[in-house]
Amino acid sequence: MSSFFDNDSPSNLTEYSVSELSGSIKRTVETAFDQVRVRGEISGYRGPHSSGHAYFSLKDDRARIDAVVWKTSFSRLKVRPEEGMEVIATGKITTFPGSSKYQIVIETLEPAGAGALMALIEERKRKLGAEGLFDPARKRPLPFMPRVIGVVTSPTGAVIRDILHRISDRFPVHVVVWPVKVQGEGSGEEVANAIRGFNAFEPHGPTPRPDVLIVARGGGSLEDLWSFNDEIVVRAAAESRIPLISAVGHETDWTLIDYAADVRAPTPTGAAEMAVPVKAELQAQLSGLSARLQGSTLRQMDQRRQQVRALVRALPSLDQLLALPRRRFDEAASGLGRGLELNTLNKRRSFERTAAHLRPDMLSNRIAERRQMLNERMTRAERTVERLIDRSKSRIGRADAALASLPSRLKSQTSRMRDRLANLSRSADTAVRHQLVRARGELSAQERMLQSLSYKNVLKRGYAVIRDEDNRPVSEAAMLPAGSGISIEFSDGRIGAITTEGGEPPAGARKRGARSAEPKATEPRPAASKTADPTAPPKQGSLF
Repeated sequence: MSSFFDNDSPSNLTEYSVSELSGSIKRTVETAFDQVRVRGEISGYRGPHSSGHAYFSLKDDRARIDAVVWKTSFSRLKVRPEEGMEVIATGKITTFPGSSKYQIVIETLEPAGAGALMALIEERKRKLGAEGLFDPARKRPLPFMPRVIGVVTSPTGAVIRDILHRISDRFPVHVVVWPVKVQGEGSGEEVANAIRGFNAFEPHGPTPRPDVLIVARGGGSLEDLWSFNDEIVVRAAAESRIPLISAVGHETDWTLIDYAADVRAPTPTGAAEMAVPVKAELQAQLSGLSARLQGSTLRQMDQRRQQVRALVRALPSLDQLLALPRRRFDEAASGLGRGLELNTLNKRRSFERTAAHLRPDMLSNRIAERRQMLNERMTRAERTVERLIDRSKSRIGRADAALASLPSRLKSQTSRMRDRLANLSRSADTAVRHQLVRARGELSAQERMLQSLSYKNVLKRGYAVIRDEDNRPVSEAAMLPAGSGISIEFSDGRIGAITTEGGEPPAGARKRGARSAEPKATEPRPAASKTADPTAPPKQGSLF
């Protein structure tokens, strides 16, 4: 009996493993809190993760709970989470067994009342205004008479009918409608895509590019007009190269697109009135201007006619204009006969004076003088040729004497050049040796630097290089799907491998590895040529 009381008695409680206990808690919490609505302030939000999921916390003044929005739910959220935003989150409570934490998996997210929406609008207004999207200097005037008008609105509402009816009454033009949702999930993206789509039209494409855009919607509550406070819509309106008219809601309704648009209209009908003028008024104005232009033209013609008549009266008559030229013509005609006679007489006298000098004896004397001059010049030329011949003979004699002494001078010059060439050869050998020593030192330094930077030194420390089937290095595991062939380079060679799910070796691979601990012999790689090794220092040859 003493031995029985000395030992501890076993407990009747069921024994659980940590995984079983965590799983039981997870099922209990998810069953008890399958669908909950939690109100709190978003904290720690840094945008969606690279995986597409969003992680943050909901807090109030006394508690805090982790929250997660999966990728599939995040794309369907009407309101995107923002840091410090008070929201009402709907979802379910679950646990994370890996760290013994509980969290809410959010499926829908909405602002916590109109006050939160107005605070969010004001925050976005300050943010976008600081970026200059609401700057009045960047707003453009509307075209006076557009040929094509683009309308972004719902195709089934009364808004599009009011706009088309008003444009048809005032000034019928071509209207292109881009149908979009103006309320609900995805409406903001559709409005932004419509604005960017109109801007992407070619000026002379199959669908004409609008000269002005109208973004319109009927009146509604703040939640109904929330799509036009979306940041993507405001940025699309600010980036639009086509002048844009915002006609969202009634005259008392204001949205952020009204600040980014070039012009805000109080109603969709008012936007149609701003877009086109009244055709009847233009016709009446044109008729008035045409009548004024016609009257001004007639009055100006009368004034010009009177001025021409006055100028005609001031001009002299035809007889007065031709009197002086006619008198000059008569005087010139009367003196023409006498002038011809005097000119003939003068020419005859000049001919007689010239003919008096042309006698045979004068020509004979001139021929004799020319012959004598020619003989004198021939005599001078002969004496000049003789002097040149004498000079050439003397130069040839001096050249013969110089050629006789040429071999001795050539020998002395050859000796001096041979000595000079020997000195230059010794200097060149010394310079080449110094250059080779310096080049070998620089090459050795470059080789040491190359060895220190080579990735093969890293491989010797136990690392490896993974390459895919195209022999390209792989830096991330996500780049290799399961079943891909890879090669692993170690410091002493390469081996091949096949990737698996989760990084676990295939069945039986660990046992086979246990039976043979020695690494597989790698196939010997073909020896590279010594001349092809980039790290081997180049051989130094002699210059002689």
